[in-house]
Amino acid sequence: MTHRLTLSLVIHNHQPVGNFDFVFEEATRRAYDPLLDLLERHPVVRLSLHYTGPLYDWLTVHRPDHLDRLRALVARGQVELLTGAYYEPILVAIPDADKIGQIRKMTRFLRETFGCEPTGAWLAERVWEPHLPKPLAEAGVRYTVLDDTPFKMAGLTDDDLFGPYVTEEQGRTLTVFGNVMYLRYAIPWRPVDEVMAWLREQAEAHPGGVAVMGDDGEKFGLWPGTWDHCWGETAWMDRFFAALETNGDWLVTRPLGEVAAEMKPLGRVYLPCASYEEMMHWALLPDDFAAFKRLREEFADRPDLLRFVKGGHWRSFLARYDEVNQMHKKMLWVSRKVHAMPEGSERDRALDHVWAAQCNCGYWHGLFGGIYLFHIRVANYAHLIAAEEIADRSTSRGVWARVERGDLDADGHEEVVLNTDRQVLTFKPSYGGALVEWDRRRQRYNLLNTMTRRREGYHRELLAAVEEGRILLPGQEDRPGGVRVKEPDVHTRLFYDWYRRVSLLDHFLHPETTLETFYQARYGEQGDFVNQPYTVQVREGGEGVALRLARDGSVWVNDRRVPMRVEKVVEVVAGSDDLRARYRLTNLGEAPVSVRFAVEWNWGIVGGGELREEKGAIGGLDEMGEWAGVSRFLIVPRSPEVGDIAFSLTPSATLWHFPLEVISNSEAGYERVYQGTCTLLWWDLRLEPNCPWEATFLATLLPCDPSDLRTERE
Repeated sequence: MTHRLTLSLVIHNHQPVGNFDFVFEEATRRAYDPLLDLLERHPVVRLSLHYTGPLYDWLTVHRPDHLDRLRALVARGQVELLTGAYYEPILVAIPDADKIGQIRKMTRFLRETFGCEPTGAWLAERVWEPHLPKPLAEAGVRYTVLDDTPFKMAGLTDDDLFGPYVTEEQGRTLTVFGNVMYLRYAIPWRPVDEVMAWLREQAEAHPGGVAVMGDDGEKFGLWPGTWDHCWGETAWMDRFFAALETNGDWLVTRPLGEVAAEMKPLGRVYLPCASYEEMMHWALLPDDFAAFKRLREEFADRPDLLRFVKGGHWRSFLARYDEVNQMHKKMLWVSRKVHAMPEGSERDRALDHVWAAQCNCGYWHGLFGGIYLFHIRVANYAHLIAAEEIADRSTSRGVWARVERGDLDADGHEEVVLNTDRQVLTFKPSYGGALVEWDRRRQRYNLLNTMTRRREGYHRELLAAVEEGRILLPGQEDRPGGVRVKEPDVHTRLFYDWYRRVSLLDHFLHPETTLETFYQARYGEQGDFVNQPYTVQVREGGEGVALRLARDGSVWVNDRRVPMRVEKVVEVVAGSDDLRARYRLTNLGEAPVSVRFAVEWNWGIVGGGELREEKGAIGGLDEMGEWAGVSRFLIVPRSPEVGDIAFSLTPSATLWHFPLEVISNSEAGYERVYQGTCTLLWWDLRLEPNCPWEATFLATLLPCDPSDLRTERE
């Protein structure tokens, strides 16, 4: 005898803010359109769909026919649309006011566009923390779907997940469904007959229950190799939907909202912080990443134990990557400014920029790029810069220059911001007196949007595959244990920085340091200035502001400690795009000393470009090079909307430049990914006691063609 089982499929379609048009187009053609085709061919199969706001925005402009077809499926009750935060942020990472505002924006859009009233919400990356029921309920959400991982961490088993549970925060309740891991891995990878046999077993074991499968729509056609499997000759999805129709006597497909409205909760549950299993693995430190993988392999046959082994925590990305934390805390800083604005159209416009900047893809790293996707970081910063400018202009008219201070990055140390009508510069006195963010307001661009080269947990797998001869080059067929790479020597580019790649970093280099050893971060540092604290003084008044940073530190020469003072004064002026920096080095010792002093600037120029000197090109931003006697050079981005940067210095110096490239893993294999360019300017000096040496830098942001500038979202 068979028993009736409900299958609730939840498909989540997402493209991030700032993604390329061709990716939106390809994803729609290879994954989103075929799914609508499938539903139209199989009207008996009913399910829930979630599209994110950036995807809705693109479809509205480029593919309104797709939305028309989706509207028809909703009208006939075949598809339920889920709400969620409009720009797909990690909800736990944004203020409650923004959580509620973004969800209400999506709900309003669905109501006005499709005539539906959504009751369920999709959570970005299924990241869960126990405080979420309250803001979700306040935004009108009645239910959501989470991976089975937090349910198992709370003590439930696979057999306990065939119905909803209720959870709460401060008495505000939320219905939660467990996303069954077997179905997430089996659809569409296992044979259709095997999936149907599993569902029949569950129908007999859990009569009247519901099995939930929620996952990304991109795996149905966009991921490598999936289009042929899902829609081509194999036609897995058609065969699966046909099987669902054929077995309708014991298996029914229903949108999850209907189930949530009718099925009583199986009980009350309190779920720990969690996401899907892979995300919690990615969040671990490199050594822990490998240890966790070994542990899961060792206890693969002990699911009763593994359910308590959770891996890492999403917020660990904020601790692991200074660049993630910088962007996240900038977002919180700007959000506070915007929420302090008086209500009105300008505040609404600024809020929408803040919300767009909260799109999650640039705030973590896993198999799909995340923070290493340069263009995604650029888009997030563009919206943050736009929002902050709107907020600042609401309190400051005309031109201005002022100083803002506070612990922006929440590390217990104060940062100093030089804020003008044309640019915003953020300094970190506690870390080398470094310039960590330089926002060009008119272009909406952070010039220092680079990434430090870090060891990742998956790098060990690459090195092991090289040693064991398991590398698969482009065009080679898959084989068991094979590790795919996009170029044969990619493993030789694994270099790891011991400090953060920002700007105005001060080095005392061992005289035997070469461009190659500095590029590889395998050189001798003779000073204690790069990442150590500087004192800070601020001067305000007149048309500009100035910041003096100083450190009395040490330089070790021939096993002798030489006390050394480094001072740098940075000045910006209202109405100007220039940055002027003046350096002074003072030997505080009693004898002369010979040193090689260097100042490092790292440039986050998306798409690269080139360096030019008066006599011609020096080299590409993605190339390594050395140039002596440089007093002026030009940074020319390949993307014209960024604008050129003219750089002059006195006295002339030797210039080293090289690309910052990380080795990232993706579904298509290991690859080098450009993350910015380092320029190092250095001098061989002989410093007499108490006879200061001085240098001056002037960086001028040249205007670009107004037609190349980004237009604001209205």
